[in-house]
Amino acid sequence: MTRTSAPVDAPGADAWEGLVTTALLGTDRRTPPGTAPGPDAPLALLDAAAVETVRRRAGLRPARAAERPQAAPEDSRPALPPAAARRLALLLADRPGPSGGGRRGAAPDLTELLPQWLAVANARGFAPPPQVLPALLDAARGRTDLRPAALELAGPRALWLARLNPDWRFALRATPGGGAALPHLQDDDTVRQLWQEGLFAERVALLSALRSRTPAAARDLLATTWGTERAEDRLMFLDSLREGLGPDDEPFLEQTLADRSRNVRATAAELLSALPGSALAARMAVRAEACVAIDHMRSAQQQATEAGGDIPGRTTQPGGTTQTTATIAVEAPHECDPGMERDGVVAKAPAGRGERSWWFGQLVEAAPLGTWSRRLGGRTPREIVALPVADGWQGELHAAWCRAAVRQRDAAWSRALLGDPSAPEAGGPGAVSLAERAKLLGTLGAAERAEWVAGFIAAHGLSEAFQLLGVCAVPWAAPLGRAVVDALNIARDAGSYPWSFSGVMGLAERCLDPSEAARLDALLAVPDEPENASPGAGGYWAEAFQRLVTTLRLRAAMAEELGAA
Repeated sequence: MTRTSAPVDAPGADAWEGLVTTALLGTDRRTPPGTAPGPDAPLALLDAAAVETVRRRAGLRPARAAERPQAAPEDSRPALPPAAARRLALLLADRPGPSGGGRRGAAPDLTELLPQWLAVANARGFAPPPQVLPALLDAARGRTDLRPAALELAGPRALWLARLNPDWRFALRATPGGGAALPHLQDDDTVRQLWQEGLFAERVALLSALRSRTPAAARDLLATTWGTERAEDRLMFLDSLREGLGPDDEPFLEQTLADRSRNVRATAAELLSALPGSALAARMAVRAEACVAIDHMRSAQQQATEAGGDIPGRTTQPGGTTQTTATIAVEAPHECDPGMERDGVVAKAPAGRGERSWWFGQLVEAAPLGTWSRRLGGRTPREIVALPVADGWQGELHAAWCRAAVRQRDAAWSRALLGDPSAPEAGGPGAVSLAERAKLLGTLGAAERAEWVAGFIAAHGLSEAFQLLGVCAVPWAAPLGRAVVDALNIARDAGSYPWSFSGVMGLAERCLDPSEAARLDALLAVPDEPENASPGAGGYWAEAFQRLVTTLRLRAAMAEELGAA
């Protein structure tokens, strides 16, 4: 019997479905077509299924071939040195162990060294071997803190891979413009076309790139479409003006104070207040000056009390000289008028906060810090913050000055507000929290910052130094490194467990200059435990210092492999 093949277009679904139904029911209840019930029915079913499978496969029309993907772009950066490439593969192969418990062992944590390795490699401008790109993308997928540096090292080929693998699509979102090549910034027509027709991420990347090179051109480009942008987009675009902010930006920012969006208005006001010569800063100065003054009458009464009532307004000093002490008086605004709101003052105070103090703090924060020397008798910032403030307003006034010093990047005011690092609580007159101190330190140069934090640690130990250490340049300057090591040594001699200092120890592993490793060798031995020491604490400390020394030497080897000094 000759079997006739059905034409390609003939439907075969019914025959196949019939065989499937027979298999589900069983050949005792139903047999394949043309087969009698009996012991041969199961074999006949399998034969029929095999024939139908071949027929279905042979009858398929070939699908249209998919387009071949474009070739991966070239990476013109120099290749990693072989030793550095092997090191990268080892770092990427390492996986963090299970968390829990305070003991970490003496082996370095390679996952914590990977960010430093990436930073040095990117600074040197190297390109990774193509075979490690998947591992780099996987590492960036699992750790958001690694993404910027990992994607920078991975380069354009990683974005090419990300378009082929859905698991790596995050790289397209994390890269400005989704990896799209920006036009030549001197090509005005192409730049304008991308700005008008590009995706949001492409436009953000274009504006940022243009702002970093030609601030005025970026601002003018933004102005061409400002009125038609969505509020959330206007806010993002406006934020890009922080880079290269200057007096030429004032007219545009002044116009945005009338924007429909409150968040846009607030951002524009913040940017204008960072320009001490702006009209908004001048308006804020007038308002703030009306709230703050020297109260000579109060000062005279206080001095008379302190001097026993001899001469109101003066106190007698050794040698017969006299000194007048001033007091700052504060009269907070009684209302938030429309002009204040237009200039960025938020009228509604947060829960638990008084309205008048809320408005007052915003005015002082936005006023140029140069206002206060003129207003308060030509005094220096250090002399001003040393003045007593009447009626409990000191905390509010000094906290606002702290925010102004950070916003205006004023180092002189930051020094005055920080005070001496060895002072009680090392808070200075206005730094009421470690977070504020850290922000103030950020306005100082790297060397001065490290010196202040070293003084803080020498006077107060490490218990509150973690946030302050985080703003210091890496590697730590020698005085700061010595202060940290000395403080750790003192903590070890106290006999407590090292786990409460694990955060600082982790920072030391990443930030201490590798040249300090030799000086730490003396701390590797298990110390004699004092009488009241925690059991076994000395051994744990020796283990922690061993890990620190090993990590520092490994960092030195990594830098040498990358050709870094």
